[in-house]
Amino acid sequence: MRKLARDLGIVLDSVDGTGPGRLITREDVLDALAARDGSAAGTVDSGPRASEGVVESDAPAGRNPVQVRGETRIPIKGVRKHTAAAMVASAFTAPHVTEFLTVDVTPTMELIGRLKALRAFADARITPLTIVAKAVCIAVRRQPSLNSFWDGAANEIVQYSAVNLGIAAATPRGLLVPNIKDAGELSLLELSVALKALTETARSGRTSPADLTGGTLSITNIGVFGIDAGTPILNPGEAAILAVGAVRRAPWEYEDQVALRSVMTLSLSFDHRLVDGEQGSRFLADIGTILSDPGMVLTMV
Repeated sequence: MRKLARDLGIVLDSVDGTGPGRLITREDVLDALAARDGSAAGTVDSGPRASEGVVESDAPAGRNPVQVRGETRIPIKGVRKHTAAAMVASAFTAPHVTEFLTVDVTPTMELIGRLKALRAFADARITPLTIVAKAVCIAVRRQPSLNSFWDGAANEIVQYSAVNLGIAAATPRGLLVPNIKDAGELSLLELSVALKALTETARSGRTSPADLTGGTLSITNIGVFGIDAGTPILNPGEAAILAVGAVRRAPWEYEDQVALRSVMTLSLSFDHRLVDGEQGSRFLADIGTILSDPGMVLTMV
C-alpha cells in the first residue's frame, strides 16, 4: 500500500484502515484519493457569479441543467470509483506519450497454428495475446526503462528486475488489471496457462488483492472488441502500457508484391519522465520484429 499511496500522493497517516486490525487496504487508499479530489473540486472557481451579470442555476455543479426523460442515475462506487480515481491520478501525473506500429503478423498466426498441433500445447490456449506477452517480456530486457517507477518522494527512479505483467480484463464489476508475477521467467507454455487462469479468475470475480497489486508493466487487448488502436492510460506507478489491436486481413506489401496478410496495430503509451522516445520506439520495434518474424527472437536473447 505504501507504493500505491506514494503514486497517488496520499499520506498514509491520514487514512483510516478498514482491514483486520485497522490495516490500511487498497480500497482505503483509493477512497482517500476520491475524497481528496472531491474536496479539491469544490474549491475550484466556477466562473462569474450572479452579481457579475450571470444568472446562477440550482443544478448540481458540473451538470448541464437540462431535464432528460428516462434519465437513470448509477451510484459511483466499487471498482468503477476506484478505477476512475486511479486513471485521473495517472493522466494528470505522468506525461503520456503514445506511439503506434502496424505489423504484418502472418508469421505469428502461422506459428500459433503449428504450436496448437504439438502435443505439448494440445491443452494450452495459444492466442496472439500470448505471443505479444512473451514478446513484451523479451523486449523489456533490452529496454529496462519500460519496467520502472518514478519515486518522486525519494527523488529516485526505481528499475525493477522482475516483470509483473498486468493484463487488463473487462469484468462484470468493471475494468481490472491483475498481473502475472515474474512473467519474464515463464516459458511460452507457462505464460499461456497463467494468462488463461488470470482472465478466467477475473471474469468470475475471484481475483485476489495480491493479484491486483505490484504490477510493473501492462497490456490491454482492445482487439477482442474489434478495435485497431487507441491511446491507453498508464496504470499508476507503471512506466508503460501496450494496447494490442485486432488482427485483420488486409492488402500488404509482401515480397515486392501486394498480398492479403494478417495485420495488427500496436499502441504503446509510456511515461516520458522515465522513457525517452528512443527507448520507447526501440521497445515497440522489438515487439513488432518478433511478431512479424518470430525467428528473430534468437537475436534478442
